[in-house]
Amino acid sequence: MKRKIEPGGVEEYVAGCPNEAQEALAKMRAAIRAVAPGAIETVSYFGIPGYSYEGYPYNGLFAWFSFKPTFVRLHVRPEALVRYKKETKGYLKTKAVISFPLKEPLPTVLVKKLVRASLVDMKSLA
Repeated sequence: MKRKIEPGGVEEYVAGCPNEAQEALAKMRAAIRAVAPGAIETVSYFGIPGYSYEGYPYNGLFAWFSFKPTFVRLHVRPEALVRYKKETKGYLKTKAVISFPLKEPLPTVLVKKLVRASLVDMKSLA
């Protein structure tokens, strides 16, 4: 069953995170928006900020971000992390989540590569 994507809520999510994470989360958001400026921003899926384009499988969702103490995390389609395995070496990862330590600068170039790859993967399913 297709769930309705409700735009909005991203500012509130970021504001609800600890002060020390807000700058990195804002940078993560800006990097995603730079790659996908027309994407719908929502927190209606999983309770974390997500990005989608209508008309694609899985409601067109292709990237999310979140905070977990001491990390900001980027959630992408698994194929994106496989594609950039070499560049993501050294970061904590799951099948579809990469965690960036708050104590280090956010690697926005890598974030953009991963988001772009995830977007391409999502669009290839159409």
